[in-house]
Amino acid sequence: MNKQPAPQTALEKPASGVGRRAFLAGSAAGILGLAAPAIRRVQAAEAIRIGEINSYSQIPAFTLPYRNGWQLAVEQINAAGGLLGGRPLEVISRDDGGDPGKAVTAAQELLTRHGVHALAGTFLSHVGLAVSDFARQRKVLFMASEPLTDALTWEKGNRYTYRLRPSTYMQAAMLAAEAAKLPITRWATIAPNYEYGQSAVARFKELLLAARPEVTFVAEQWPALYKLDAGPTIQALQQAEPEGIFNVLFGADLPKFVREGRVRGLFAGRQVVSMLTGEPEYLNPLKDEAPEGWIVTGYPWYDIDTAPHRAFVEAYRARWKEDPFVGSLVGYNTLTAMAVAFEKAGGTESETLVETLKDMAFSTPMGPLSFRASDHQSTMGAWVGRTALRDGKGVMVDWRYVDGASVLPPPEVVSAWRPAG
Repeated sequence: MNKQPAPQTALEKPASGVGRRAFLAGSAAGILGLAAPAIRRVQAAEAIRIGEINSYSQIPAFTLPYRNGWQLAVEQINAAGGLLGGRPLEVISRDDGGDPGKAVTAAQELLTRHGVHALAGTFLSHVGLAVSDFARQRKVLFMASEPLTDALTWEKGNRYTYRLRPSTYMQAAMLAAEAAKLPITRWATIAPNYEYGQSAVARFKELLLAARPEVTFVAEQWPALYKLDAGPTIQALQQAEPEGIFNVLFGADLPKFVREGRVRGLFAGRQVVSMLTGEPEYLNPLKDEAPEGWIVTGYPWYDIDTAPHRAFVEAYRARWKEDPFVGSLVGYNTLTAMAVAFEKAGGTESETLVETLKDMAFSTPMGPLSFRASDHQSTMGAWVGRTALRDGKGVMVDWRYVDGASVLPPPEVVSAWRPAG
């Protein structure tokens, strides 16, 4: 049975006959506690500026819906009267092309030329780490929306960086808990050979072995990101004769792995546990070739039936004429969280903002979330379930929502992992 997060009242379904502008204003007012009459003042005041950086040209399947999500949030916030008594929210966006150097250059330009009050975004883990270090040096808030590396909030965490999405550790913990229930002991792994993939495999192994010490890992495959040579890689996995496979491939590598693996019989009689594969960004392109029975993290937006989520889906569809992706939700939540921080801080000063975010709660379409003071990680969770085919396309079934707080180490543990200051 699918389990949903408890309904919240931050967003409500628009009543029939209510205009789109009024609905957007009311939605943002519900999230931020703003008064709609402030709408007349929003054009006159100085803007609150956020510098947003992401890999739009490199990873469009995720980042374009993500951009749609944050643009929707900005429109709702401004339609409701803006922030801090009528100041409009403005996002100035840059494409990092998946390059840490370009991302840091963009961050520098956003600060010096445009005078942004905070930074946000990034997708790839090594890019996020580079911008995080820049934010530390420049003492400016950086809201990392997507990069999943644990180092971002733990070993290389800093005062000025917060992260929204559930980390590599959190999603590995969700999947390791499911893998531990399976009656198998021989596992193989396949992951892209960079920070995110390496971290995901290390965490999955650590957590599964803690739950099942008798498990052995008989093979590892490390293709370069987006350069999977599917045939030889799958042959190597088959030769190790695993009973289960932990997959971390995504983007262009995932369809190659799925299609060649099916042709060569890799998945026959084997269980696959796969990070992110239940997200529409990666299931939709596979269409009727989507795998069945894989245990995955993802976003079954089509079956989440709560008032806040329904309102988000309806507003997103009305604005963009497409169904939402997990990127859409991440983008929306990122700007929502930052807007709440500006309001609660009562201004744009960086030191006040980073203090305000500690243990700050905020409402989202998926329910209430907060940022932990101990490591600056949000409690945003993920949905865990199995892949299936429905009407010729891949979906998630038998899913449940896992609260991010339930899979994080205790604050006293992670505080010891972070650098001082």
